[in-house]
Amino acid sequence: MPGKLSLTLSVLPQTFAICRLEKNTPIPDWALRGSQFSSITASSEEISIVCDESVVPPDVKAVKGWRAFKVEGPLDLSMTGVVASLTSPLAEAGISVFTLSTYDTDYLLVNTGRLEDAIMVLSQFCEVTFRV
Repeated sequence: MPGKLSLTLSVLPQTFAICRLEKNTPIPDWALRGSQFSSITASSEEISIVCDESVVPPDVKAVKGWRAFKVEGPLDLSMTGVVASLTSPLAEAGISVFTLSTYDTDYLLVNTGRLEDAIMVLSQFCEVTFRV
């Protein structure tokens, strides 16, 4: 178990979906609606979208029911081990994690059914707060 980190994690209030679109699909308007947070990542194989689950059309391939922890930042891009220090204890507890990073910070998404377990694990070495 890591030592006490000087990290604060905020649990975002909405429930997210992780969506997959075919490569070269135009970015849909719904991907940026209804949330304090969304992410669009394009690769040569696919487009992945993380967004508020309430805006995802029924015909889109998506896994719904994810909650997000935001590492309060900004974090310096030279910092190392932040994601590993958070995901390793969750992995040891059998909690699956989907991670995203932005220029300023990192996000960890966990299945809604494991949110309380993740809070218990992470609160052992980080401050965990809730956003409204």
